[in-house]
Amino acid sequence: MVSPLTNPPAHPDRARRPEDVRLVVLDMAGTTVADGGLVERAFETAARHMGVEPGSPEHAEQLAYVRATMGESKISVFRHLFAAPDGDPAATEEAAQRANRAFETAYGTLVDAGRIAPVPGAREAIEALQAAGRTVVLTTGFARVTQDAILDALGWRDLVALTLCPADAGGRGRPYPDMVLAALLRTGAADDVAQLAVAGDTSYDMTSGRRSGASVVAGVLTGAHREAQLRAAGATHVLGSVAELPALLGVV
Repeated sequence: MVSPLTNPPAHPDRARRPEDVRLVVLDMAGTTVADGGLVERAFETAARHMGVEPGSPEHAEQLAYVRATMGESKISVFRHLFAAPDGDPAATEEAAQRANRAFETAYGTLVDAGRIAPVPGAREAIEALQAAGRTVVLTTGFARVTQDAILDALGWRDLVALTLCPADAGGRGRPYPDMVLAALLRTGAADDVAQLAVAGDTSYDMTSGRRSGASVVAGVLTGAHREAQLRAAGATHVLGSVAELPALLGVV
């Protein structure tokens, strides 16, 4: 049995050519959306709200954890960072929810101020994939309210047929495969998980893609993690940006 903490190996009987992919699941911030480090800025606001001052050793330690877990559901990150000293789950959840609300509010304010933009070529790549008959789904580790704010700010509400956040897939975000598999179940766009492609900028995106059974798990270098981290987490391909994905999938 494969450990839940490891990435399953590629299955030789399910080998597919990239051009056989029917469903493409794309991360947002760092992959299709350039946010210029807004996650860290919003975290700073949330940390201060929780009594952790920027420049303090505690803040430095927490920021390192935020960077290491980019791509993970934000509420999960805050459950770790603000766990109750006595282990009380109710107290931990209350603190995590307070921190998450402060984070989402701060991030939303930055989005509303025009601090995000599409990754160059991202919209064109999505449109090219869809024109070629591929179904594209956008996913995020943010809450739905923040995801919708990003979509509205970019004018992307009608760009794809489906967008997913952790709550839409039962509450578990990356590194679990739930959002990828929810995309498959809700679209019905593929007959086999081997017809899936996943692209993202973090090691958690890669882990999620591998655990879902996707045959293409592409890391992009426009976000949080570098090539070595992406490959160590199971990337089958590493691209300069999502703009290169259509060519990889045989769409030109």
